[in-house]
Amino acid sequence: MEITVSPKFLSFCFAALLLSISSAWGGAVTDSPSLKIVATNYPLAYFAERIGGNRVSVNLPVPPDEDPAFWKPNAKAVGVMQKAELVLLNGADYEKWLPRVSLSKFKLADTSSSFKNAFIRIENAVTHSHGPGGTHSHEGIAFTTWLDFDQAAKQAEAVAQAMIRKRPELQTVMLDNLNTLKADLSALDSQAQALASSKPGLPLLGSHPVYQYLARRYGLNLKSVHWEPNEIPSEEEWAGLRKLLETHPAQWMIWEAQPSSAVIAKLAALGVGTLVFNPSANRPETGDFIEVMKNNLGQLKKAFD
Repeated sequence: MEITVSPKFLSFCFAALLLSISSAWGGAVTDSPSLKIVATNYPLAYFAERIGGNRVSVNLPVPPDEDPAFWKPNAKAVGVMQKAELVLLNGADYEKWLPRVSLSKFKLADTSSSFKNAFIRIENAVTHSHGPGGTHSHEGIAFTTWLDFDQAAKQAEAVAQAMIRKRPELQTVMLDNLNTLKADLSALDSQAQALASSKPGLPLLGSHPVYQYLARRYGLNLKSVHWEPNEIPSEEEWAGLRKLLETHPAQWMIWEAQPSSAVIAKLAALGVGTLVFNPSANRPETGDFIEVMKNNLGQLKKAFD
């Protein structure tokens, strides 16, 4: 007996098969366990959160009052990293503690390795202290790589690729989120370039040597001292600043955080205003990375106005 199958029935069966496959794939994506990530600074944590959304769990183990660049993980923090599936590293000699802890190399992702040939090396740095981390020096490699927003986009891309290796079934959604994040970083990059080019060569001061990549990318004529927002500079440091101003007549000093009113007043007497450009190495009290950087550029605009 010959059985005849209508084309309409075949089309129905094929559509049902596609729906079944699609549902199975979608279920795999939805049911993927949350990817456990540890980030060693806030920019990396933010990038991971933007790219992974609710499909990732991101831990930034650095206490809120510490600079991640000079933080040393205790046994509890190391344990958290050992249990994580992915540990995001800034690289550029940022994690000086890394050789002293035991972590599988398969869970480590160095997010700045793609541009390591562009690292800025610092020589003859001053040894000083601030916060609970004790004395330290900025000698070696400049590590605030993300203040060059083009480099920040490369780090975000490295974060995405490391996450996709752990969850390949989430590649499409992660790449879509990465593109949105890179568009935000590109907008910051364009804004910073336009701002700096409005007055090329404008002399600026930095309160701390953390703005090297910012200065290089956007052509800022910046010279830095080693002052802290929560400390009053010594008379020797004030004398050094006055001498610097003789050859570098800056009218604005860039700070990581708001200095004391006494310091602001004394700088004003020298004809120097203050503005805050927060590197955002640790999680901000309000807002997110993009919002902080937009505010930073708004602050920097004071100098160029």
